[in-house]
Amino acid sequence: MKKNRKNSYLVQDIKRNWNTFKSLNGKKRLEFIWDYYKWRIIVITFSIIVICTFVHMLYEGQKPCRLQACVVLNTEDNCSKWFDKFTEELVSDGKPGKVDINLDQPFDYDNKYYYVQELEVMTTVSSMRMDIAICGKDMYSYLLALNACMPLDKSLPDDLVDFLSDNNKLIYDTANLKIDKNGNVNPEDGIDGYYAVDLSETEFDNLYNQTEDTKEPLYAVIISNTQHLEDCIKLLRALLMP
Repeated sequence: MKKNRKNSYLVQDIKRNWNTFKSLNGKKRLEFIWDYYKWRIIVITFSIIVICTFVHMLYEGQKPCRLQACVVLNTEDNCSKWFDKFTEELVSDGKPGKVDINLDQPFDYDNKYYYVQELEVMTTVSSMRMDIAICGKDMYSYLLALNACMPLDKSLPDDLVDFLSDNNKLIYDTANLKIDKNGNVNPEDGIDGYYAVDLSETEFDNLYNQTEDTKEPLYAVIISNTQHLEDCIKLLRALLMP
């Protein structure tokens, strides 16, 4: 009985709103719809945007990709011109796959929202949407803690390893060191190795890492789960130009 009453009230309400709508003209009808159904409109619009975004991500994820790089400079310089030139040279070989250079992903421990940046980096790495990172010490330290850095002496060509070693460009460090809830670090969890390349005194460093303050180094880090090692090495060689 109660259910029938509710249905009856609902039908009456719909009829009343419909009669009111018919009695209005032009702009008044739009105002009426917005006044009575704006939250439904907002929810439906938001849902459509979310669904479209998700479908777009799935669609983009199906496209062949040959390199995904994350660039976090120590300065506010725009290095898109350098990467545009590199991308043009890379794809000139005719191999399929897009090149995705992310120049907008900040990472700064001095920012009170840095934990959000950590989450973004972790998600990007774990979902295999990052092949190589060019970054400062903050992001490099976090990648080390994630144990996301590929051991370079075991993965790069011998001639490149020899060049990096002879020029003191290979950075020896300890990965997988994490702080527990008491603020302690267990050294036994650490994994030593060569995980980064120092980009100091390279053309790229001279163009985009010059500041009036004390200059902090830039590192190149190849992500351990990359499927595009060959093109990562090509980018690394381009970055190492003096």
